[in-house]
Amino acid sequence: MAAAKKLTKSQIVTGVAEAAEISKKQAGAALDALVDMAYKNAKAGFTVPGLGKLVLVKRKARMGRNPATGETIKIPAKTVLKFRIAKAAKDAIVPAK
Repeated sequence: MAAAKKLTKSQIVTGVAEAAEISKKQAGAALDALVDMAYKNAKAGFTVPGLGKLVLVKRKARMGRNPATGETIKIPAKTVLKFRIAKAAKDAIVPAK
């Protein structure tokens, strides 16, 4: 199975413009607005219906190992941003057995 090439932003904008029957400029503005909204609202959780949602996850402090030296190190607690894919998107891409 050959790996498919990733879509560029201009290819995504063109695809959205054709599907919605709007200009590329309007599609680009809509895509930029969606991204901007996601950035501003990620702390509260941002959902793209049918695709997934951005959520903040607090990671606890833990012990780890430096791979170069094998030395045990303490990894501090931190907050990270994760994307949880929607079940509908997962089923469309990787069908259930």
